[in-house]
Amino acid sequence: MVLTGSDPAFCAGLDLRMLAAEPDRLLTGGQVGSVSPFPERTKPLIGAVNGAAITGGFELALNCDFLIASERAVFADTHARVGVMPGWGLTPLLTDAVGRTRAREISLTGNFVSAEQALQWGLVNRVVPHDQLLTIVLGLASDIVGNDQLGVRRMLATYSEQEEASLNPAWQLETGASRAFASLTTPGADVTNRRQAIIERGRSQL
Repeated sequence: MVLTGSDPAFCAGLDLRMLAAEPDRLLTGGQVGSVSPFPERTKPLIGAVNGAAITGGFELALNCDFLIASERAVFADTHARVGVMPGWGLTPLLTDAVGRTRAREISLTGNFVSAEQALQWGLVNRVVPHDQLLTIVLGLASDIVGNDQLGVRRMLATYSEQEEASLNPAWQLETGASRAFASLTTPGADVTNRRQAIIERGRSQL
């Protein structure tokens, strides 16, 4: 399977206009806790990152089996900018992908990571010309399809079992943090105004 977006973005996450208008919405409703965004599967999932993968979109990408990026791809974790906690396993998956200190830099600054930087840090497997992205990804998918499918599924399951064993404790910590953060009382007007200003600034950078 291949997951991609419609140009110019892979997935920019939540609608920041909605969040700017209702900045406390994520603290007062919706899904609480950290879960996978995808159902259980037996087939590999390749992320073809064609553009911006931001916050929730970044989490979608991280939950793929591996990523191929267009030269136009950029990545950012802006949870801290908008005052929410990850809910799709970002903290364990990002740490596993790029290491503890780089993951902290990405999450705490909210700064954008270019495709080339993502390649250097091990976040993506390769960076390819934008107009060749899907051709190259579908070629890789064809390589997988050409293998023994029982073997492919057993290999994928083995990798998944190893990841679950190593990352599950960290994932549970994120779940607890996400639930605790969501249970906070609605902030006062000063916090609301500050958060809205941060959201608007984030919109201008997309």
